[in-house]
Parts: sequence; C-alpha cells; structure tokens
Amino acid sequence: MALASSVMVPYAAYLRVYEPLAAFPEPERSHWARYAKRDEVPTAQDELRRSLADLLATPPVAVPVHESADAFIAVVDGVTCVCPWRTRLRGWQALEELPERLPAPVLDAALPPVVRRQAAADYERWLELNPDARPWIRTATWHVPVRWFVLFDDAEREYTKSDQGLVLRYRTPMVEARRRVARGLRTLRDALEEGPLIDGLVDVGRWLEEFHPRALVELDYGGLVHAVPEGQLAEDRSAAEVAEGLTALREGDGERAGAAYEKLSDRWRAVRERQYAS
Repeated sequence: MALASSVMVPYAAYLRVYEPLAAFPEPERSHWARYAKRDEVPTAQDELRRSLADLLATPPVAVPVHESADAFIAVVDGVTCVCPWRTRLRGWQALEELPERLPAPVLDAALPPVVRRQAAADYERWLELNPDARPWIRTATWHVPVRWFVLFDDAEREYTKSDQGLVLRYRTPMVEARRRVARGLRTLRDALEEGPLIDGLVDVGRWLEEFHPRALVELDYGGLVHAVPEGQLAEDRSAAEVAEGLTALREGDGERAGAAYEKLSDRWRAVRERQYAS
C-alpha cells in the first residue's frame, strides 16, 4: 500500500474478493456496471504506482485525500464481479500496522509523526460515519500467510506467463472458501491449542462472511513473483502442502503434518530473507 516503502510494496501478495454487481447498492452498482464496460481498466501495477505517487510530495501524503473509484473486474460464468480498490481505507488500515513493521526512526523519516497523527484523526472521523466499512483486498508483504492457502485447492492454481510477466494465483467460489475455512478450523481446534494460526483463520472467516455468497475469492502472488526464482515459483504448491498438513492432522498423523508445515515454512522463510538482501 501507499504506506510501505518503495522496496517493500512490489513484493506483496493479495487476497481479494470480487462481488457480483447485485451485491452493490445504487448508485454504486450503476457506476461499476459502466466501469466494467470500459475497453481498458487499470491493473494492479497501476494501483501500486498511484499509491506511491503521493509519498513523493513534501510533506508526504500518508493516505489518499479521496477514495478511489477504480476496481478490478472479473467475469465468472458470464457474471460481472467487482473488487473495489478502496485505496484510502486500506491506506488508513496499513498506517495502523506500520509501527509493528518498521523501526521508529525509519517510520518517522518516511512519515513524520504529525502526518500520521493527522491521518489517524481523519480515519477516526470517517469511521464514525462508516462503521461497517471493510476492504475487498487484504495485503501481505514478503510472504503469503499460511491461513490464506486454506481457502483454496491445488487444482485452482493458475501459473501463467504473458507479456505482462508471470502470474501465480488461485481463484475459488466464495461458498468453497467458506467451507474450507470451517473444515480447517474444526481440524485445527481438534488437534491444536488456541493460537495465532487458529486466530488468523477465524479472522479470515469472519471477513469472508461480510461478502455476497456468490462472490469470487482470489489469492494473487502479486509482486512476490519477482522475489522468488522462477523455477521455485513454478514448483510452488503451497496450497497442496497446507491441505496435506490438515489431512494429516485429521488422521492423527502429527509427524506427516509437521513435515508438511516445515516444508512450507522453509520456503517462505527463504522469501522473507530476501527483503534484507535487497
């Protein structure tokens, strides 16, 4: 997002929800219907460039002044589905997380405290008028959270090369994503004590419940395709490894579950370490 550094932002993965037009109230529904008919719509890289542009100002603009009117579009079985960017909302949310991710001197140099305080005050006022607001997009830098893979099956994996570069993503119907979350939670709670993995999956499940039941859920490796060697990317079967681990837990095979988790952890640890070598 606009609040991460220019080095970190490209190396991010995204969890997105695309809702059918029927899920949006008027006049927003008509706006997205017209928007989807455009010959060209902005790409993820366009969103990234626009997010970074405001940071070049003096003083930097931590969060866009106006909410984005852009979105990602997907056509599923002839139905137009929309994933609004909501760049301003996501910028505010990212601002709250930055103190946990960056050393104070680095954060203060990039975004002075007075800028952050003003943005936080603006967000508080905005939330009073929009208490039910939620983003259609979640972002993770330098990794894909393990809990995100629970939503998908290996058969839904798409790995392609085009003029725009490499793409690695998963897409699944909302009903399947919710079913897998519920089943995964039952398995984890039966086998493990409460902890970050369970809490994280509960959070994702609650987020999914906010959307239309006929929505599409997408996991996009985004900029991470540039952080992982192409050969490793082609062989990445993280969703299959998570499914294998959960199956092993259901069968009471802790050793097999541990091996699957270790393999997954080693892969993403190697990716995370690349940020410090940049």
